[in-house]
Amino acid sequence: MSVEIRPLQTSDETEWRRLWTGYLTFYETTVAEEVYQTTFARLTSGADHEYRGFIAELDGKPVGLTHYLFHRHCWSIENVCYLQDLYADPEVRGKGIGRALIEAVHAEATKAGAHSVYWTTNQNNTTARQLYDRIAKVTPFIKYVKMV
Repeated sequence: MSVEIRPLQTSDETEWRRLWTGYLTFYETTVAEEVYQTTFARLTSGADHEYRGFIAELDGKPVGLTHYLFHRHCWSIENVCYLQDLYADPEVRGKGIGRALIEAVHAEATKAGAHSVYWTTNQNNTTARQLYDRIAKVTPFIKYVKMV
């Protein structure tokens, strides 16, 4: 099996929607159609300071995605990279798709001169955390959210 990681393209919208819906379903959430449209437009805009995305293909079939963003950080001069979403179809998990997507984001961050790549996950996402614990350092920070 051959895994290819490539930048998200406008022609990927149908498969991107399928994959992102799978991601949202995994986290037991949904978003409005307007969010799908806006998010995809942002991901494919190519604009500075906008989200970017990768698609993972296994033998030519899209099977995974990731979204990431470079942003400033008060603790370093260099930007940091936030890996927001990471998803692989359930039937291909354990085949290196997640690792390949993370490594692709890491490579982009390195090229961009970013200080680090970071992400969050649900504490109960034990399967993914097995990978994350092997390739990155878990931090003691806890995320809080206050809705406006």
